[in-house]
Amino acid sequence: MAAEIQPKPLTRKPILLQRVEGSQEVVNMAVIVPKEEGVISVSEDRTVRVWLKRDSGQYWPSIYHVMPSPCSCMSFNPETRRLSIGLDNGTISEFLLSEDYNKMTPVKNYQAHQSRVTMILFVLELEWVLSTGQDKQFAWHCSESGQRLGGYRTSAVASGLQFDVETRHVFIGDHSGQVTILKLEQENCTLVTTFRGHTGGVTALCWDPVQRVLFSGSSDHSVIMWDIGGRKGTAIELQGHNDRVQALSYAQHTRQLISCGGDGGIVVWNMDVERQETPEWLDSDSCQKCDQPFFWNFKQMWDSKKIGLRQHHCRKCGRAVCGKCSSKRSSIPLMGFEFEVRVCDSCHEAITDEERAPTATFHDSKHNIVHVHFDATRGWLLTSGTDKVIKAPER
Repeated sequence: MAAEIQPKPLTRKPILLQRVEGSQEVVNMAVIVPKEEGVISVSEDRTVRVWLKRDSGQYWPSIYHVMPSPCSCMSFNPETRRLSIGLDNGTISEFLLSEDYNKMTPVKNYQAHQSRVTMILFVLELEWVLSTGQDKQFAWHCSESGQRLGGYRTSAVASGLQFDVETRHVFIGDHSGQVTILKLEQENCTLVTTFRGHTGGVTALCWDPVQRVLFSGSSDHSVIMWDIGGRKGTAIELQGHNDRVQALSYAQHTRQLISCGGDGGIVVWNMDVERQETPEWLDSDSCQKCDQPFFWNFKQMWDSKKIGLRQHHCRKCGRAVCGKCSSKRSSIPLMGFEFEVRVCDSCHEAITDEERAPTATFHDSKHNIVHVHFDATRGWLLTSGTDKVIKAPER
């Protein structure tokens, strides 16, 4: 009996295995070819490339195909070797890759959008191609007939797209910061709900079908974990980036989330811990610790003959406090605060060293990441960036 490969947690510092260079413009997306020493990439320079590792140890293109328009995104299905490519002109072009990955054969084109395609998903179980575009349209097509099955207009340009096969729910994140959930049927869709938790636009989505949680990354530097399956409305914030979160990936077997930022930061979050929701910020006209008035509370300022103070909030308890009563800082990893944040003095004293133990590791990719792909079986983390480079670090 063959031994089963057990994916290992991402604990070590990434070691750069290879830099794949050659694209003339931004590499918008790159994926690892399963069971092969290979990478598929699409770029703004209109090229689709399949890079295979040669005996010299270097990656060279086995396929170099020029598209009629810049390549904005792609979806690759390893089982069928079907490659769907989204273009800047709104077209989705479908190809079939040969077994040796040395040839790509055109299959069909979908006139999916009026402008740039932003995301594509191919759903093998249903033979559907899902897509979003800068025309603020979500659409799905039948991959067998090429016919459009339906569409839905989003509130803003969508930049995140995920799908749950079991429930046929599609998750769409857009630039307004909203996440929309639709229920898809063969030729129609129903709006299930919308929710918003970010102060900036949603930049990436990631779905865990086992735990039934949705992760959303945002230009507000944060990641939010939404408990979709638990039906409790729980939303856990993860604060570990100093720049916009631009890409997400999830390792299901080890329950680790990988988030990548515009500053090149890669954060690996341990999601196998009991995390806590951040409290809502309380409203008050005076400090809820010392009762000093805030600067807009003119009546209390006049009655007490005291100068009003600036309002702050404790990140642990949510109370409205003045600067004097919140002079301390602390990390609160179980609440998602890996960096030190403002807490009131009493909460600072109550936080133990164990509660300050990190639940994430931080790494520098040294390039502006626009997409990430993780191969759990081999522990490979593939990043592509605005510097026209693909990096293949080993975890």
